[in-house]
Amino acid sequence: MSTENLPQNPEQPPRKPRVAVVFGGRSSEHGISMVTAGAVLSAIDRTKYDVLPIGITREGRWVLTADEPERMAIADRRLPAVEELAESTDGAVVLPVDPASREVVYSEPGSVPKALGEVDVVFPVLHGPYGEDGTLQGMLELSGVPYVGAGVLASAVGQDKEYMKRIFTSYGLKVGPYMVIRPREWEQDESAARKKIIDLAGEHGWPLFVKPARAGSSIGITKVDDLSGLDEAIATAQAHDPKILVEAAVRGREIECGVLEFEDGPRASVPAEIPPPDTHAYYDFEAKYIDSTPGIVPAPLTGEQTAEVRRLAVEAFEAVSCEGLVRADFFLDEDGEFVINEINTLPGFTPISMYPQMWQASGVGYPELIDRLVQAALRRSTGLR
Repeated sequence: MSTENLPQNPEQPPRKPRVAVVFGGRSSEHGISMVTAGAVLSAIDRTKYDVLPIGITREGRWVLTADEPERMAIADRRLPAVEELAESTDGAVVLPVDPASREVVYSEPGSVPKALGEVDVVFPVLHGPYGEDGTLQGMLELSGVPYVGAGVLASAVGQDKEYMKRIFTSYGLKVGPYMVIRPREWEQDESAARKKIIDLAGEHGWPLFVKPARAGSSIGITKVDDLSGLDEAIATAQAHDPKILVEAAVRGREIECGVLEFEDGPRASVPAEIPPPDTHAYYDFEAKYIDSTPGIVPAPLTGEQTAEVRRLAVEAFEAVSCEGLVRADFFLDEDGEFVINEINTLPGFTPISMYPQMWQASGVGYPELIDRLVQAALRRSTGLR
């Protein structure tokens, strides 16, 4: 048969962008990261993207995991772990260290390293230290691999509640009364440090909220109603971070607002309200993730209040030089003013989390939300951000 009229070099179909979803990690939020990853893996458009799930164990080893998002859910009030899905905990995944190559390699002791193909973008769904705080982002910058979400500086600021509040204040955003106890200060004179906290209560009243300065998901936070609970609250926070933040209570309603990066810049979602949970003293870890206390979307605010909190959310996003996404958390105080509490550069991201719910109510469904974040990352080149 003659081959004269057959195409000699038929074009290959274009390769789909490859997304590495990275989850787990060394922080106390390991399990919540797994739940988020399961939701992302379930919803990402497989007709548009190739997906590579990569888990990080609690010890920090990068491993290949089964692509089985149904095993990443909370079951019987128990959080999942990377080790339960790892194909092997002896092997290790290595991202490229040469910006000219995006080849991911898998190696096991006694075996020839195996190339896993190139990765076009990393979707980190790591919460807390060693993932959300700029450390992973710095590694990806060195590797030359685009990634979803905030850059190194914004991630670090978004993780450290002290410097976050300092930046908010410098941009004229109102924050509540707070103070910080650094580890050296506590080690050198516990009594003086404790007195500073007591003075804060004397000026603004009890309760106080004692928190790790660089943690999330409400882990390590204690609501302290009087002096008798202070020392235990300090010890609980210091178990997660030697630097602690102490905040006076802001009396008012809890309001949240999502910010998402579009082609023409960041936009704010409709806001949500977090009502006081029925069975918890405040909106703590159990209320958020185990009992799933529902929020009210959209928040019952006036038109003026809605416009104001959306404006402030975008302002907070810009103040910290964020990219991709942010959830901004506010109090609407008794004087009718919005007080910003914090931002989350990688907020809870399951379909029942407030950030996706707010965007769903704003007309952006969960799969589209994931797609917009991946596309925003692909539009950016790595480098100084």
